[in-house]
Amino acid sequence: ISPTWFWSLIQNDFKTGNVDLEGCMRLLEKMQIPFDEAHVTHIFKKTIDKRVGPIISMDDFKAIYRAIVHRSEFQELFRAYSPDGKILPDSQFIKFLVKEQFHTEATETTAFELISKFEPIDEVRKKKQMSFEGFVRYMSSEECSIFKSQHKTIYQDMNQPLCDYFISSSHNTYLISDQLMGPSHLWGYTSALLKGCRCLEIDCWDGSNNEPVVYHGHTLTSKIPFRSVIHVIDKYAFMSSAYPLVLSLENHCSPKQQEVMAECLKSILGDKLLSSPIGGETEMTKLPSPEALKFKVLIKNKKVGTLEEGMLRTDAETVAETVTETGAETGAETEDISESELLSDEETDDTTPIYRSKSPSKRRGDRRTSSPPPSKKSKVKKPKIAIALSDLVIYTKSSKFVSFEHSLENQKCYENNSIGEAKARKFVKHSAKEFISHTTRFITRIYPRGTRMTSSNYNPQEFWNVGCQMVALNFQTPGTQMELQDGKFLDNGGCGYVLKPEFLRDHNTTFTPKNVGAYSKPMSLSIRLISGHQLPPSSLSKTNKADPLVQIEIYGVPEDQAKKKSSVVKSNALCPKWNETFSFNIQVPELAMIRFCVQDEVSLVNNEFLGQYTLPVLSLNTGYRNIPLLSREGIKIESASLFAHVWYY
Repeated sequence: ISPTWFWSLIQNDFKTGNVDLEGCMRLLEKMQIPFDEAHVTHIFKKTIDKRVGPIISMDDFKAIYRAIVHRSEFQELFRAYSPDGKILPDSQFIKFLVKEQFHTEATETTAFELISKFEPIDEVRKKKQMSFEGFVRYMSSEECSIFKSQHKTIYQDMNQPLCDYFISSSHNTYLISDQLMGPSHLWGYTSALLKGCRCLEIDCWDGSNNEPVVYHGHTLTSKIPFRSVIHVIDKYAFMSSAYPLVLSLENHCSPKQQEVMAECLKSILGDKLLSSPIGGETEMTKLPSPEALKFKVLIKNKKVGTLEEGMLRTDAETVAETVTETGAETGAETEDISESELLSDEETDDTTPIYRSKSPSKRRGDRRTSSPPPSKKSKVKKPKIAIALSDLVIYTKSSKFVSFEHSLENQKCYENNSIGEAKARKFVKHSAKEFISHTTRFITRIYPRGTRMTSSNYNPQEFWNVGCQMVALNFQTPGTQMELQDGKFLDNGGCGYVLKPEFLRDHNTTFTPKNVGAYSKPMSLSIRLISGHQLPPSSLSKTNKADPLVQIEIYGVPEDQAKKKSSVVKSNALCPKWNETFSFNIQVPELAMIRFCVQDEVSLVNNEFLGQYTLPVLSLNTGYRNIPLLSREGIKIESASLFAHVWYY
């Protein structure tokens, strides 16, 4: 360390004498060094080991700083390029960037920009050089992250039809724990939106005082007013992404309360609500693009009749506003939709069976004068859909899935299906080709089966593999499935829309996950896991210890699935070293995800999760890279990381 630079930074804090543990941490914070308290505490205690009183001198602090910041793996790299082991001239730094970091177009300008950004010592920076201090800061920065920096921005073509994208989608967004007893909470919507989610689910039921409520029907989950949900959505809809937000309504309300819903959506969302086709076009052969629908909220619900009829009504602006005495007869307020149409197995994600309440026929405009006698089969009253709500459905009309053949012949591009995971899994297994042909044309939403009482999730990868756009997960439930979801949607600037590979967009594709054939673009990937730094200590450790191992997993088409494990480093979470190389052959990199999971070996049969990071294989940066680590809840563990060398061809 340049002595003058270092002392000038810390001397003020030592003016009044020596420094205790808290002062030591304050100093590290002031120097912008990320640290884990358990590790600093441990190093601090080791430093004062044989002394009286828990305080350290300036020299002690220098030793603590070195133990945390001066990593030997960085020193080796620095010495390999520095002529004297003290300074890296810009010419040598450029060599390092080109040769080691595969930064092929690095120039003097690139080097100087990085030196200006990371070199803390003034006199070194002015000479356009880099000290080891600057090099350490560069190697630990976002610049050297394993995630490609260009993928942190929106770099994909956003002008393709909506059905050409994977869309970040949430299931039962209002729940923040389980499906049966858990609280319904507005935070479910806020947190999903802040994570970049672009398709939210709202389960609507009749509430008191003619105010619809949101909850998981026939369960003990708590209720929230529909109005409050829309207010929250209005506030947070476009905070993390400018691209369209879809509200998937699971609608159990009476026509009267559906009209309240329509009024809420219009009055609260205002101009954000898409209530007519862009450019007034009703004859559609393809869906508009995310770009064309920026800052718009789309309603996904059943719809009565065609877009054109809806448009004519809107133009006339006479109906749906006023409910006449004969409203039902003229079809102004409500329309019959068959029971199976409104709530087929596919369309409802209910955990429990649906019991339809006998709706009071006393209500004005709700009487049918000439209703035919109910057939033996259906003893239930036909649900109705309010025109006012129906007319708000433009590009996302929910329609019952019958068969792939039926869809191919009859389905319009703005109609979409919801398919439960069990049924969808059968399709993946037995009719993948037809399934993919379907998803190249129509938006398809997959949702978890109703028996997942604890809000557990399925593996979304198997449905992305066949091009399903809206693979809805319980965002409130941590685990590998949500980590894959978060990792996939880190791509394309985290905007919630990721362009599907060409072979999942082409109507005539012959690709299937089990038979990739000519669509294979094999990638040979090599990862040298070098070390870890300030890993979270084991929950069993009284100090800062763990026995870490790293598992590297590939998710993708069946033949790309792989898992490899490193050895265990005993009793070292501060700076474990592995230096092990793992190789993977990946047939379809466009669909592959890679997950780094750090665990503490508790026993031969039991590991404790310490942190993980998941990203698309095509977002991997090559060269020497740091891998950030996230907690089970998906929150970045500030000081922890892995260090690896990544290479592929």
